[in-house]
Amino acid sequence: MSEMLKISLPDGSSRELPRGSTPADLAAAIGPGLAKAALAARIDGELRDLTRPFDGDCEVALVTSRDEADALDLARHDYAHVLAEAVQALFPGTQITFGPSTDDGFYYDFAPPKIDGKDRPFTEEDLPAIEAEMRRIIQADKPLRREEWSREQLISRWKQQGESFKAEWAAELPEGEPLTIYWSGEDWLDMCRGPHLPSTGKLAPDAFKLTRVSGAYWRGDQNNAMLSRIYGTGWLNKKQLAEHLTRLEEAAKRDHRKLGGEMDLFHLQQEAHGSVFWHPKGYLIWRELEAYMRRAIDGAGYREVKTPQVMDARQWEQSGHWGKYRENMFVIPDEVPNVDDEGPIISNDADWMALKPMNCPAHVLIFRQGIKSYRDLPLRIYENGCCHRNEPHGALHGLMRVRQFTQDDAHIFCREDQIVAEVQDFCALADRIYKDFGFTYSIKLALRPEKRFGTEEMWDQAETELRDAVVRAGLATAEYGWEELPGEGAFYAPKLEWHLTDAIGRTWQVGTIQSDRVLPERLNASYIAEDGEKHRPVMLHRAIFGSYERFIGILIEHFAGKLPVWLAPVQAVVATIVSDADAYATEVTQQLKAAGIRTDCDLRNEKINYKVREHSLQKVPHLLVVGKREAEEGTVALRTLGAEHQKVMPLAEAIALLKGEATAPDLR
Repeated sequence: MSEMLKISLPDGSSRELPRGSTPADLAAAIGPGLAKAALAARIDGELRDLTRPFDGDCEVALVTSRDEADALDLARHDYAHVLAEAVQALFPGTQITFGPSTDDGFYYDFAPPKIDGKDRPFTEEDLPAIEAEMRRIIQADKPLRREEWSREQLISRWKQQGESFKAEWAAELPEGEPLTIYWSGEDWLDMCRGPHLPSTGKLAPDAFKLTRVSGAYWRGDQNNAMLSRIYGTGWLNKKQLAEHLTRLEEAAKRDHRKLGGEMDLFHLQQEAHGSVFWHPKGYLIWRELEAYMRRAIDGAGYREVKTPQVMDARQWEQSGHWGKYRENMFVIPDEVPNVDDEGPIISNDADWMALKPMNCPAHVLIFRQGIKSYRDLPLRIYENGCCHRNEPHGALHGLMRVRQFTQDDAHIFCREDQIVAEVQDFCALADRIYKDFGFTYSIKLALRPEKRFGTEEMWDQAETELRDAVVRAGLATAEYGWEELPGEGAFYAPKLEWHLTDAIGRTWQVGTIQSDRVLPERLNASYIAEDGEKHRPVMLHRAIFGSYERFIGILIEHFAGKLPVWLAPVQAVVATIVSDADAYATEVTQQLKAAGIRTDCDLRNEKINYKVREHSLQKVPHLLVVGKREAEEGTVALRTLGAEHQKVMPLAEAIALLKGEATAPDLR
């Protein structure tokens, strides 16, 4: 065996290092600047610690703070470990459990210490002291050192320290395989796969903030012990943290639940937990979106249908949803046995029904009515379909995640040779719709999950078709954030996903299209092909809004409540300065309504500044102020939401201006 290792670098060059060398040795050999900047290394694509020796010849890319995705993940993982160490230092008797990184930070779950025999849960008043201790640990620049222990050695350690949760988890890990632990200095350790930064000092002491405390069940099971979860946000430097906190402040101002109440759009309450009570103004937004989407689908050759809310459980068993999705379904009655993925579980005399969690099986049943010819394809079936999913209580979030929702759902039944063209047409339609709302977007391809129906050949073909369609549409580029996501497809089909970027840089996954050969097979859909034989159609599942509820929530936050005029529930308010102008204000209101502009008239005996402020909080796009002079001259003083100054203009000119803005886009 050679005593030297060949290390290949990203620029095509290579280095030879003695066996037993580490990425830290490589960084030092290249130069002192890199040795100081290096945080970790990608070795044959796997992220590893700088101090972990090379296994053999390999390709290596050293990770620095310029590699932001890797650097942030490492930092957030380390912040979680520093949080756990700080909590145990300040609160002896606390047990540690798990602490992963998240999209913008980290959290750690703790079993709190006992005081006088009672648990002492953590509160937000504890956070400043914990932050101070975390900074002390970071500034101590404690080395983070990896070791491999046997399962028995680790279980013994946890039991000696009274760490019952860690001991339980270690006991379930595979026997015979070494487990990895990481030391922070010489006096604190945690069980972890890693990798980690070289030392705590690589973290910025002013680039994190603990944000909140909540309860969490051990291993996510409500039958287990309640733990205290401490959340934090962590970044590479102080500037990134400040920008993030500013975004959070802006997001709080834009929160659709807050604005929905202020604008009198909707409310939620316990009596229908997970479902929405739409008020007249909120439902006007819904109706405008529904009308807009109908114009779009009519122009694109879809046929609208309506299907039942409740269907026989046998249908859901046949489709595969009963085995793969049962825990998310509302079943009538709800006393049904646990089931596996494949086995028949519903007797012929069973009475079980289920509220539909999705529309696709019902659309297959419509397709199966009557004999279909290849000449009938593609057949595009659309439904504003109301669905119900039994989402966990803790996952519900305003309009963004509900139990009852309505999808702009459609299914395209087509021949094999029509798939790519249909997906291309859908890409073009989605592009026009998202641009109408001012969104930019990225496109991802979610590939086959581990648990799935169908053959490998079916999945190969479906993934290739979706990929080819995006390439032909010119969207598989860096400009559109093209990315492939292994393992994230549905159990029956891969899918293209549209991720919208809103006004403050957040992304929202909304539209999808899936290429499905599984459901037509399971539900026995067929058409008569040109050869006179029966063939299976391919079924493209597609949506653009995703759901009306969530899309409205996204729009409210994207526009901070200041919706485009055509979507605003009240597009204009005519407000009087003095009561002498009441008759003229009423006449102006009537003319605006006659022009198709949704208008209210405010004749209250209040000061005009009060009226302006109130209607601004309601996000009314235009306020037409009238007094004695305007009444005499046939003019209005037009105040536009967000503008500094008002404009005085003839009434006819104002009506023409507002009518143009109030006209909805038409995609026919």
